[in-house]
Amino acid sequence: MMLTHRPLARYKILDLTQARAGPVAVRQLSDWGADVLMIESVGRDGAMGGRDGSDFQNLHRGKRSLSLDLKTDEGREILYRLVADADLLFENFRPQVKYKLGVDYETLSAINPRLVYVSISGFGQSGPYRDRPSVDQIAQGMGGLMSVTGLPGQGPVRAGIAVSDCAAGLYGALGAMVALLDREVTGQGRWVQTSLIESLIAFSDFQAARATVDKVAPAQAGNDHPTFAPMGLFPTADGAVNIAVLGADMFDRFCEVADQEALRTDPRFSSGKARAQNRAALNLAIKEVVRLRPSAYWVEALNAVGVPCGFVYRMDEVFDDPQVRHLELAEGVEHPRRGLINLIGQPISISGLDGSLTRCAPERGEHTREVLEEIGLEAAAIDDLVARRIVGAPRSGADGA
Repeated sequence: MMLTHRPLARYKILDLTQARAGPVAVRQLSDWGADVLMIESVGRDGAMGGRDGSDFQNLHRGKRSLSLDLKTDEGREILYRLVADADLLFENFRPQVKYKLGVDYETLSAINPRLVYVSISGFGQSGPYRDRPSVDQIAQGMGGLMSVTGLPGQGPVRAGIAVSDCAAGLYGALGAMVALLDREVTGQGRWVQTSLIESLIAFSDFQAARATVDKVAPAQAGNDHPTFAPMGLFPTADGAVNIAVLGADMFDRFCEVADQEALRTDPRFSSGKARAQNRAALNLAIKEVVRLRPSAYWVEALNAVGVPCGFVYRMDEVFDDPQVRHLELAEGVEHPRRGLINLIGQPISISGLDGSLTRCAPERGEHTREVLEEIGLEAAAIDDLVARRIVGAPRSGADGA
């Protein structure tokens, strides 16, 4: 279907976020066409991994950049002029910092009552930990994720991706859209708040609910599913596959493909509860069968009868999979120094709407003059602000200015 338009093109977003959670949130809206303006510091570029690095480029694609010193009165005045015409503002300062800078919700909503102001923090905007710093690994530990990750008895293990950062970003973007929909009815902006710890706990879903509802502490289950069996990682003749068998009918089909009638009739495995209780014996029996044939055999044979089975890829192998190629999740954009780079595209498709990537991440301060002209500043006034380092103008090279 021909893509017709970018649905969020009418929205102007000010992005004061750093690190990962905030940029993940903003990226969801930028990809769908929102006009996002990064507000970056004047001075040394603190981009982790370098501005040309894969992480920065993937997080900040499609934005414009204004380099601005918010610690000065003139810098804040420029921000306030931008706020007056903005739809959303995202920030992930610690609560005390935003008030010190004068960029808090109360101050900015007084300038623009329609502003949707999104705060993403480590622990929330109130409570005993409100001013503590946090990063993903801290949230993984305090949110319980590390306690259920890893092999049984191994001790806490960090998940291999920034789960709480990405969860907070997604919840932050969702909250922003809810507030925008509400604004269409009420005309009133809102303060949207989420945090790494809240988002990580919510993202933990059934494991967290086992603690709150069932009053149990889920344990590490390694590559096995915590409650269903058999579901886990099984070595093959040339690698390993994940196999997920859900319910009696699927177990019968698995046994037929594996030519294991004895497993199907064994009373130890006669029900879902029995299979979970006798997981170790069942897994051992399945491993003895699965290891005799290559991974491709099991993936083809089990999926053919409706039993989920998949390869276990290295990250650099993921994008060679035929289905991943079909979904076009690696999407190319041009970079001024690196040439064509493949970033991770939007995982959402909406009929008739365009969420494709348009450009790489901006240079720091790349759009400073352009933005200041948009709010009515003359060239001489901009030159003066640049000379006094209230704003930063771009210069050639990977660091911007």
